[in-house]
Amino acid sequence: MEFAAELARVLPDDVPHRERLIEKSAAHLGLILAANEHFNLTRITSATEAAVKHVFDSVAPWRFFAGARRVLDAGTGPGFPGVPLAIVLPEVRFTLAESTQKKARFVDSSVESLHLPNVEVLAERAEQVALAQRPDIITARAVAPLHRLLEVFAKPLKQGARLILYKGPEVDAELEEAPKARLKVAELWRYELPDGMGTRVLLSVESRTR
Repeated sequence: MEFAAELARVLPDDVPHRERLIEKSAAHLGLILAANEHFNLTRITSATEAAVKHVFDSVAPWRFFAGARRVLDAGTGPGFPGVPLAIVLPEVRFTLAESTQKKARFVDSSVESLHLPNVEVLAERAEQVALAQRPDIITARAVAPLHRLLEVFAKPLKQGARLILYKGPEVDAELEEAPKARLKVAELWRYELPDGMGTRVLLSVESRTR
């Protein structure tokens, strides 16, 4: 499947290490497609959808992660957004947490194959990893509703972590349900995916005591 051609077509021109991103993301998507024959990693199987909904979506907000010391990708699944972000931000340490053992083994094998020395994969619950590592940023994409994520990461937020969450256009309803006392919740950026594949909203959550 022509992952590289689709990635070259849709990825932003100003994304750092763009050629490296195309090469390694094409390899990553190929590994996912092969593994998908044995267990369900993703429902997205076309080259265009994979390039847009997995890789473009992951790296479009790269500027909000630049300068961080350590980023925790909570519930990384097959490696998103952590793997693409780690490719474009090699100076940032990324921990990819995935509590499903089979998925974690796949991501660990993929990271080794892609030669990403700034990434570690842990088959643990993300909230436990966050308390142990105290990352600057915890990110999550399509993992859980906002109110649930605020519950899960209440302690890391108190310790000074910041949540940067990838959300869809239904985020307004999630914001209404979420308890925001003692938290600063802000919309960082709203962006469109290429080829009319939808709207994404990037949320920032911090403790008001920071």
